[in-house]
Amino acid sequence: MKKIIFLFAFLPFFGCAEAQQIFNQLPNKAKTSGILNQTDIAAGLKEALNNGVEKQVVKLTQVDGFYKNEMVKILMPEELQKVDKTLRSIGMGSLADEGIKMMNRAAEDAVKEATPIFVNAVKSMTITDAKNILMGSDNSATTYLQTSTTTALYGKFNPVIKSSFDKVGADKIWSTIITKYNSIPLVKKVNPDLTDYVTNEAMEGVFKMISVEEKNIRTNLNSRTSGLLKKVFALQDKK
Repeated sequence: MKKIIFLFAFLPFFGCAEAQQIFNQLPNKAKTSGILNQTDIAAGLKEALNNGVEKQVVKLTQVDGFYKNEMVKILMPEELQKVDKTLRSIGMGSLADEGIKMMNRAAEDAVKEATPIFVNAVKSMTITDAKNILMGSDNSATTYLQTSTTTALYGKFNPVIKSSFDKVGADKIWSTIITKYNSIPLVKKVNPDLTDYVTNEAMEGVFKMISVEEKNIRTNLNSRTSGLLKKVFALQDKK
C-alpha cells in the first residue's frame, strides 16, 4: 500500500547534512539572522498538516467524495471482480454498480471520523518529530502520519462502515449480489468480509489524497497561504 490528508509528507526538503547544518545554527542565530527556530518550523509543519486535513479529508466526506474520484474510488475486491464480471454478463450490471456505490458511500461516512484523529496526531508532534521529518526521506512525513493514526483510524472507520452498510441497506444489496452469484451453476462460492475491505480502502484513499497535497506544497508557492508557511517552506527552495 502506498502512502491524509494532508501536507505532512511535503516536508523532507533537505539532504541530511544541509538540514543538520540549519538546525545546528538555530539556537544562537535564529533571532539575529532571521533563520526560523525549531519551534517555528514545527509550528509550520503543524499548520501545513492542518490545512491539508481541512482541504483533502473534508473533500472525501462529501457525497461522491470517493465514488466520483477516480484516484480513490473503491472498486470490487479482487475476489469479487469475477462476481462483477459475471453479473454484468447476465444483465445485472445495475446491481453490481449499486454494490460499488454503497461501498463508496460507507467510506464517505467513515472519513468524517478522521479529522479529530489527525488533529490529535498534529498536536502530538514534537520538535524532534519535526526535525526527523524535515531531515528524512521523501515519504518520511507520510510514514509518520500513517504510523501515528492507522490503528485509531481503523478502530473508528470499521464500525462506522458497518453501520453505514446497515443504514443504506448495503448489507441487503451485497447479500443479494452474493446470493445471486453463488446460485450460478459451477461458480466457486464467495463470502468476503466487505467491512474490513472497505475500511482499509478508505484509509488508503485518505493517505493517497494527502500525497496530492504533499506534491502541491512542494511545487506550488501559492499553496503557502500564511507568513509562517512561506518562511518554513522557503527553506526547501534553498537546497
